[in-house]
This record gives sequence, C-alpha cells and structure tokens, in this order.
Amino acid sequence: MESAGLWMLGSVGVLILATGLPAFVVLIAVSAGFAAWGVITGILPAGLLTALPYRLIGLLESDLLQALPLYVLMGAALNRMPLAERLFDAIRAPFGRSRAGPPLAGLLLGALLGPMNGSVGAAVVTLMQSVLPRLRAAGMGAADSLALVTTASTFGVIVPPSLVLILFGDTMMRAHTEALNATKRMDRIINTADIFHGALLPAALLLLATSAAIAWRMRGRAGEAPLRPNAQAIATAVITFLFIAGLLALVAAGYLYAVEAAACGAVSLFGYGIITRTLDRTRLDAVLRETMAVTGGLFALFVGATTFSLVLRAFGTDQLLGRLIAGLPPGIAVAAVLLMLGLSALVLDTFEIIIVLVPVLMPPLLMRSEDAVWVSVAALMVLQTSFLLPPIGYAILLARGRDRDAVPLTALSRSLAPYLLAQAAVLALVLAFPGLTHAISGRPVLPPQRPAAEAGGMLNSMLPAPDE
Repeated sequence: MESAGLWMLGSVGVLILATGLPAFVVLIAVSAGFAAWGVITGILPAGLLTALPYRLIGLLESDLLQALPLYVLMGAALNRMPLAERLFDAIRAPFGRSRAGPPLAGLLLGALLGPMNGSVGAAVVTLMQSVLPRLRAAGMGAADSLALVTTASTFGVIVPPSLVLILFGDTMMRAHTEALNATKRMDRIINTADIFHGALLPAALLLLATSAAIAWRMRGRAGEAPLRPNAQAIATAVITFLFIAGLLALVAAGYLYAVEAAACGAVSLFGYGIITRTLDRTRLDAVLRETMAVTGGLFALFVGATTFSLVLRAFGTDQLLGRLIAGLPPGIAVAAVLLMLGLSALVLDTFEIIIVLVPVLMPPLLMRSEDAVWVSVAALMVLQTSFLLPPIGYAILLARGRDRDAVPLTALSRSLAPYLLAQAAVLALVLAFPGLTHAISGRPVLPPQRPAAEAGGMLNSMLPAPDE
C-alpha cells in the first residue's frame, strides 16, 4: 500500500488549510490515524511503531538543535529592544531626501532580522511589527510598504546563516548520505557549511537585484528629510553591522560552527541590553517567554514530522517516489522535485517543508543529480519565490491577514512585481549556471566520482603486495 503516504501528504495539506490547527497537531493526528488503520488491516506490523521513541531520542540528541533556541532568542531580543529602530534610522540617513532611503533601510533591516526569526511566518510577524510602521511613517504607500516587508520576510530562506539554512543543511546532509549509500558513490557528503557557501553569492545577487528594483521604483521621487541620528546611534549601527558581518564571515570560513555563532550573538545582544539599559526586567521576561514559546513550537513540529516520516516510510511511499523519480531523466527529475517543493510552499511553512518533504524527495533526486549543493540552493530559491506568488503565496496570506490597512490584492501584486522579477532573474541564473553555487567554496561543480568497487580496487593497488 505504497500510495498511502501520498494520501497522508494530501490529508495534511487539506487539514492545515481547513482547520487552522498547528502543523504539529495535524501531523501527529494524521500519522496516528493512518498508523492505526495500517495496523488494524495488517499492512503495518505493530512492532514497527516501537521505533518511534528511539527516533525521537536520536533527533533530540543532535548538537545542531542547540543553535535553534539561541537564534530564536536573538530574534526575540532584537524585536523587543530599540536596536531595530536605531539601525533603521542609521541606514536611512545617508540617502538624505531620496524616497529610496526608507525602503532600502527596511530591506537591509529585514535581511538582518529575517534569518534570526526562523520560519517565514515568524519573520512576517516580526517585520510587520518592527519595519512596516517605520516605512509608512516615512511616507511609503500602504501597498509598497507591505510588498517590501513581505519580500524581506522571505530572505531568511536564502541569506546565511539562518535557522532555515541550519535545518535545511542538516536535512540535506542526511539525504545525501542516504543517496550515496544507495548508489555506492564515493563522494564527499555535503554539510551545512557547504550550503552556506553555496547560498552566499545567490543571496548577494538577490539583495543587489532587489535594491536595484527599489531604486528603479523610487527614481525621481523626493521625500521628507530623515531625522539625523546622533553619534551613539551611528556607532551602534556600525558596530552591529560589523559584528554580524564578522560572524557571517567566520561561519562561512569554517572558523565558527552555527551553534557558536548563535551563542556569541545572543551573549553580545544581552551585553548590549544591559550596558545601554534597554533590556529591563519586563522586556527580559517578554523575550524569554517568546523564546520558549517559539522553541517549543519548533520542537513540537520536529516530533510531529518525525512521527509522520516514520509512518510514511513504513508504508513504503519513499520507495514509490524513488522509483518515480528514478524513471525520469536527470534534468526532468530536478524540475519535478523543485515544482513539488514550490507547490508545497503555497500551503506549508519553511520548517514543515524541510522536515516533512525534503527527507522524502531529496534522496532519490540526489541519486540522479551529482551536484548536491546546486540542488540545495536551487530548492531554497524556489521556496522563497513560491512564498511570494500571488494570490496564495504563504507570506502574502500571512501579511495580508495581519495588515490593518487591508491592502487590495491587485495593488499588492503590482508592488510585488519588481521584486518577483528580481527573484526570478537570480533563480534563472542559478539554474543556468550551477557554478555560482561553488564560487565561494572554490570546489568544482561536479566532483570526481568513483563507484565503491573501483575505489576499493584503486586502494588495494596502492598497498604493497604481500610477501610470497
């Protein structure tokens, strides 16, 4: 009954849209229902479900998950402290009376805050609280400001280092390991740092293209002169940018792990709050409560997704998908998987896609495609673009649902068009030129690969012959 897992996936999408329940509740409920049906009908052995506690223990023992609460803590602290306001004013000041100043400041601030807020949903909520009011106060139109905030909320998908890239890198490492074990290829297994390196240049190109779109839209328009930040605000902004850029460089260069960078950032933010007296007891209580709530939701999602994947694999749906993908030419296989991920982004958030779909779709694809880093970056960019597709892109639905001005969809779509064109252009470049994802690491696009038997023969040939 290999198709049962496909019905599970469909049921999850329908129930999330129809009920509005949290994703982890839907995942556990669907898994329990199909597992009970499988055991009652004799399709699944009851003993197989005893593997679930061990899978959960193995999941929670991952060192990588230590970075998640720290990144959430950084995002909550930035949201509660006045640091975001100072950064916005300091970024806007050099542009003078140009109307491009506020949106460019909002874009850069969103690129800083988005990666630390985790999912697209969390980024939308944070940026609508911290960036949207400042854009509208600076005279930016309702549709234009909402479109910019919606676009910036998706940057956490591709701008490293972020919660999304950390989890996606770990999931892709497992998928690549599974693919290499199945094909017996002797390749180097990718890790999170490889995906960081692969995403750096596309992320930079995306920021440049989006900035160019803003400059084009705001050309020839004059706005109000911004407030001149004082020396303390300018110094704070410069130090913050240098600090974040330094952490990014150290993580990308491999000198720091994601956990270490997150811990350094969290401690530094707390130090800043104590020194400047902007993190009082009330704000600290709010930061800790928000961190616990978001972290609890993330780990509940991990538990639900682990349960779901166990039942799905027990039905053999992963093998069915593997055979379907294996029957396609490599280029068509990549396009089909990217299309499925893009469609799922219309109803699911980032973490749900990474935890539920990526472990199922990526192993068979990586058996056909040899460039795992390129596939990873292309998948991330497809997800980011899908979150912004009118009328039902996930980020659009969340932003319009929380916007008090009720911007019409047609006006929002017109304002989003330049940003979507910029994203489509960068995505096309990544798909057409895989070398862009290897420009930072310097590794070849297709590393030399040898079957395990051939590699073993070469190793034996290099060993001295035994004495006869």
